[in-house]
Amino acid sequence: MPTDDLPEAFHVTTDDQLRAVSNLTRHRIMAVLRFEPATITQIAERVGLAKGSSSYHVRLLERAGLVKVVRTRKVRGVTERYYAMAARSIVLPEPGEGGPDVLMRHAVADLEAAPAGAERHVRMAHLRLTDEQFAELGERLQALADEYRELSDPTLPDVSLVFALFHPAQGEQTDGGAK
Repeated sequence: MPTDDLPEAFHVTTDDQLRAVSNLTRHRIMAVLRFEPATITQIAERVGLAKGSSSYHVRLLERAGLVKVVRTRKVRGVTERYYAMAARSIVLPEPGEGGPDVLMRHAVADLEAAPAGAERHVRMAHLRLTDEQFAELGERLQALADEYRELSDPTLPDVSLVFALFHPAQGEQTDGGAK
């Protein structure tokens, strides 16, 4: 399905939408629909769910406006629906102070579920940057992610890229020595 006609972003603004994206199973269903439409049966197979569970989660995503039916066809008298993402990306609200960051929780869960021994690149760097450097690095990371998203080929295996650039809590910073 061409994504040219999709909106660039879907902004999560309601509690129902936030609940829909906060569930790890629904997060994984949206990952299946990231590049191409799929039926409930196809989604169930790819995520490892029963068809009934898959249907339940897709209905919640559809009610929240995150996925939509993009095509139907008759198969042995039954209407088969193909679902796809409602936008190219989903923009989550900033978590409240001390609130969980849904995106990071899902990323860690996906990382932990990745096949053992599979190639991966995980790094953490502690930096000291000016406000301008911080902003520039954020823009460069986003541009790099956008560049590779444009190169994505739905026939190739999924690859996940997650980055977080943030100022840690002040009590966490040290001057290079032990407290």
